[in-house]
Amino acid sequence: MTQIWDVIPDIHADIHRLDATLALLKERAERDEEAPAPIAFLGDFIDAGHATKVSDDAAVLTHVRQLVQDGQAIAVMGNHELNAILYHTPGPDGAPLRVHGAKNTGQHRSFLRQFGVSTPQAMVWVDWFLTLPLWRDLDGLRVVHACWSQPHIDIIAARRPDGRLQPEDLWEVATESTDFGRAVKIVVGAPELDLPAPYSFHDRNGDERRRVRIAWWRADAPTWRQASLSVPNPLELPEGDVPTGHAVAFYPEGSTPVLVGHYKMDGTPSIEAPQAACLDYPSTACAYRWRGEGRLAKTQLLLAERAESMPA
Repeated sequence: MTQIWDVIPDIHADIHRLDATLALLKERAERDEEAPAPIAFLGDFIDAGHATKVSDDAAVLTHVRQLVQDGQAIAVMGNHELNAILYHTPGPDGAPLRVHGAKNTGQHRSFLRQFGVSTPQAMVWVDWFLTLPLWRDLDGLRVVHACWSQPHIDIIAARRPDGRLQPEDLWEVATESTDFGRAVKIVVGAPELDLPAPYSFHDRNGDERRRVRIAWWRADAPTWRQASLSVPNPLELPEGDVPTGHAVAFYPEGSTPVLVGHYKMDGTPSIEAPQAACLDYPSTACAYRWRGEGRLAKTQLLLAERAESMPA
């Protein structure tokens, strides 16, 4: 019998969002007269955004960790957990592996407000973050925070078959100085490409950018204008196809379904492709109930309510 999984994307210290999503799953299971399914969390449990009205990193982390310890859930590492590990860990020169500048500190402010910088309380959670694998293959369903890129997963798995980072890996990850370090950043972050000269685009703040994030799950939309994310005016981009290869590997049609978070998608949650989909819609708390289907279906999306927060 196929194991059912309930998949929950980014929480970002929003305890109301976590409670609402868990209540939705319980209500759905009761309505369908099913036993509660185990949960697969997609990471990014911490670091509330400016608009979050009720943020509580400690409450979210404590609840999620208890579910994992009780065997009711699994979790993968998000980029915010990785950033926290690096923020609170010194490198060989004694300086933190993630710079304590205004931007990085601002993104991490709700966690710092509760736990401080490299305090014993903070390090308890840093140690727990290191127990989280970068991906999980669940016998018919794959979950990863940001990008299932098989070439990059293969690089990581050659050293860490279980997908769990070790302290001795962190310098490479922080500096992206090796193929291993760069692979980790893509799996928990996102594939980005330099636009060919002379192209650039302007983001939502009006800033000019020459590097663009790629929606690697859009295998049937391989052009710059179709595959790029967070570009207000796609006409600023080239018309041709995105170069593929080691930097960006579009997820092949017919592959094992994979669910991700991370990308802060606009609008109402949807399934863009049958083999891979992003569940991270900050304006709407949602989850996906996977029942063994080989093609992801919109009917399996569960929507809780309009959220009042948008993580940074």
